[in-house]
Amino acid sequence: MNDRLKVLVVGCGNMGKSHARAYHQLEDFEIVGLVSRGPESREALSAELGGLPTFGDFDTALASTQPDVVSINTYPETHAAYAKKSLAAGAHLFVEKPLANTVEEAQEIVDMAMAAGKKLVVGYILRVHPAWAKFIDIAKTLGKPLVMRMNLNQQSCGSEWQTHKALMQTMSPIVDCGVHYVDVMCLMTGATPIRVSGIGARLSEEVAADMYNYGQLQVTFDDGSVGWYEAGWGPMMSETAYFVKDVIGPKGCVSIVDKPAEDSSDVDGHTQTNRLKVHHAQTNADGQFVKEDVFVDTSNSPDHDGLCYLEQEYLLNAIKNDIDLSDHARDAVNSLRIVLAADESFKTGKTVEL
Repeated sequence: MNDRLKVLVVGCGNMGKSHARAYHQLEDFEIVGLVSRGPESREALSAELGGLPTFGDFDTALASTQPDVVSINTYPETHAAYAKKSLAAGAHLFVEKPLANTVEEAQEIVDMAMAAGKKLVVGYILRVHPAWAKFIDIAKTLGKPLVMRMNLNQQSCGSEWQTHKALMQTMSPIVDCGVHYVDVMCLMTGATPIRVSGIGARLSEEVAADMYNYGQLQVTFDDGSVGWYEAGWGPMMSETAYFVKDVIGPKGCVSIVDKPAEDSSDVDGHTQTNRLKVHHAQTNADGQFVKEDVFVDTSNSPDHDGLCYLEQEYLLNAIKNDIDLSDHARDAVNSLRIVLAADESFKTGKTVEL
């Protein structure tokens, strides 16, 4: 008897390919279909994985394959509709971030999954990253309040710029990418966000008049901690200091150091860390530092495909062992609430109280 979990992979772009490769390697999963709007991506991925059924329409694929798991890796505006249909069909869910375009839809999906007894994992890839886990653990030792500084600016052209423009049909860079980093901030502080503000700028005529391709958010927590996140997309973006990951507390600071990639559009470079630099603030009677800075080697961390494999292992474990994912789901909604509040702040010119 075949007790492998049947998986329908929806979206065959960068993220879909990496997750499909993970399902293909994990013997407890069986890919029963690949779905994408364009035939080139799904047929190429099918060929890479040995020949798999392909579909151009999600509803047809869902009805004909009857999957145990649906993996949604499409543009964000389709996430909510596909997720609801998948849950209604009795499937567990993996959904790339963000879970939905609104907090209300995200909460509705969470509630549906809970009511149906189905597992829901959102693609917060940094949560399974060993080096980022270490980064978060060290940050927790620095005292309170924390000052968290993070950005990911991407100088994009060609197909990367086309992808960014497609994403900006529905959301700005600080929403699409920001959920990762405000999620990390929440994990570091263990505190409740209470206030968010945002700024932004439209730097290209190719961007819709009501959208912006550069943004920054600032969030304040109830323990006094503060954080900022900056994200910009496009051919005009600077690659000077495009990758800042830095946390400061009363006892010192920890930073991800070394340039992580040759250019800011390299996806692997978005998660690679190379090493962490830990600085201790303690000084002696002469005002000199007591401890030297410490460097933690993280250069052997998994690449992008390896991290997607870890995400799907996490999903598999949750399904097989009936792990409670309510905290995971709550955090996914919470991080979305923060970045959407920043978006609201930019559009209204007012700070948003959460």
